[in-house]
Amino acid sequence: MAYLDIIVFALVAAVLIFKLRAILGRRNDGEEQRPNPFSAPSRGAGKDKKAEKDDGARDGNLGDDEENVIRSEKFDRPRALPAFKAAPESLIGGIEAITAADPSFDEKAFLAGARSAFGMIVSAFAAGELKVLKPLLSSRVFAQFEQAVQERQKAGERQETEIKNIRDADLARAKLEGTRALLTVKYVSDQINVTRDAAGNVVAGLPGKAEEVEDSWTFARDVKSGDPNWLLVETRS
Repeated sequence: MAYLDIIVFALVAAVLIFKLRAILGRRNDGEEQRPNPFSAPSRGAGKDKKAEKDDGARDGNLGDDEENVIRSEKFDRPRALPAFKAAPESLIGGIEAITAADPSFDEKAFLAGARSAFGMIVSAFAAGELKVLKPLLSSRVFAQFEQAVQERQKAGERQETEIKNIRDADLARAKLEGTRALLTVKYVSDQINVTRDAAGNVVAGLPGKAEEVEDSWTFARDVKSGDPNWLLVETRS
């Protein structure tokens, strides 16, 4: 009896299996495997490479060469450069300080005036024209120039100076001391300097021969004063 039951169950199982295969069918070797809905879809399933690239572009995804790049907001955001501030003792720092104290200060205009002042002062000193020099010089520098002119006159000598060319007139130093602005200009010029005695004989220099002369002049002005003029306060050769 037991054997008969086993045979019956086996026949029932065989019939069920046959019906299931008939209903569900059987995948052959050329048929694609049905995807598992709970597994992550494999990259590129059912698409070629070009389709993957196009889909990635539409979805805002990165390409193959960039998919491993980690982006961070702190790197993507442009960084603002720190504001440059010149040292107070530097030339730029000195000019900035003077400009802050006197917004009307103009470097180019100052240098143009410094060129004119150089020619005027050198010529007036050679000619002994103290009245021309006085409003252009500080009291200390004027006293030095006046003494040199008087000694020359006592010796019966005269100075002949001709500026052939001012090659350069550039700022070398700038400083603000309280309300007093100090600007040093370095001059490079070609000059003919000749000193003659009372008889007209040459005692120094070569007539007609220009020589390169370097001078360093410092001008000063109170930036809070209503007087816009700069005074020569120091000379160096």
